[in-house]
Amino acid sequence: MRVFEDFPVGATFPLGPYAVTREAVIAFATEFDPQPFHLDEDAARANMLGGLSASGWHTCAMMMRMMFDAFIDGSSSQGSPGVDFVKWLRPVRPGDVLSGTMTVREARLSAKRPTLGIAKLSNDLIDQEGQPVLASDYTILFLTRDAVSAGGGAAA
Repeated sequence: MRVFEDFPVGATFPLGPYAVTREAVIAFATEFDPQPFHLDEDAARANMLGGLSASGWHTCAMMMRMMFDAFIDGSSSQGSPGVDFVKWLRPVRPGDVLSGTMTVREARLSAKRPTLGIAKLSNDLIDQEGQPVLASDYTILFLTRDAVSAGGGAAA
């Protein structure tokens, strides 16, 4: 199990690859972001994005999947108090394959709960051509090795 101590400042974890499909773009948009440029190729071509593109929120959901697969699954994650920022840098299109890197920017123990670590992380996602598509900074809370050894909490 990965614990707080496994996330020192400067550590990186690869994210992806994650293949984006037309069906997934439309399914997500149909339920959560039904703007025409996420649903209909003709309407999307007439939009400033110039073609069908994934919702930014869908891109965030794909990023979350990549994060889970890369480092959250099997960790002592206790969740997140929030996201500092998300920037959508270019459209994500059906057929794109996303990948990227998570980097630990800051890591410290909680002053109130010294068995809880606070990790500030950054994600940078790119498409298959190496073009940046998303940047994000956020915080995740992890139990420390001592907390896990003592049975101080279950993995999230």
